[in-house]
Amino acid sequence: MNEADKISDQELAGLLKAGNERAYTEIYDRYNGPLYIFAYKRLHNREEVQDLLHELFYKLWVDRKNFPETVNLAGYLYTAVRNRIINSLTKQKVAERHIDSFSNYLSQHAVPTADQELRSKQLQEFIDAEIANLPARTRQVFELSRKMHLNKKEIALTLEISEETVKSHIHTALKTLKKRLGPLFFMLF
Repeated sequence: MNEADKISDQELAGLLKAGNERAYTEIYDRYNGPLYIFAYKRLHNREEVQDLLHELFYKLWVDRKNFPETVNLAGYLYTAVRNRIINSLTKQKVAERHIDSFSNYLSQHAVPTADQELRSKQLQEFIDAEIANLPARTRQVFELSRKMHLNKKEIALTLEISEETVKSHIHTALKTLKKRLGPLFFMLF
């Protein structure tokens, strides 16, 4: 049995506040796995969950001097993860609404000129090339969603995969395209 296993969460909180790196490491070792499972069940995206947990543990160390020693450590960490999950999901929904709104506005108000049509064609070729660079299954799911306008359930039935897998592929595709296309991404999707 490891000596650190004998230390209570409250003692770890006090040691963390004092700047003890071993206490921080023990908190990480003790809670990273369970928090990962907790977050993954809600977000279904490994990269996003890992980013969320890295941010949480980084913030825990940076703000350790303000950490309350009498807090229920497990409750504090799970609440912090839950709040980050809510923030993440809220940001995704807001971004999707803005993109949909902007796309609707463009489709209703745009009268293309010859120059705009040429640029649009070149832009579409660029986007198609970036979509073609996605992993095969992710690309297939993305195209069924965005080009064929199938919903998650229809895609899942067509490809014989779960709806959560479809959701994960779409999220991965959008995240990848967002990185590759930069500001253009928000105008397009």
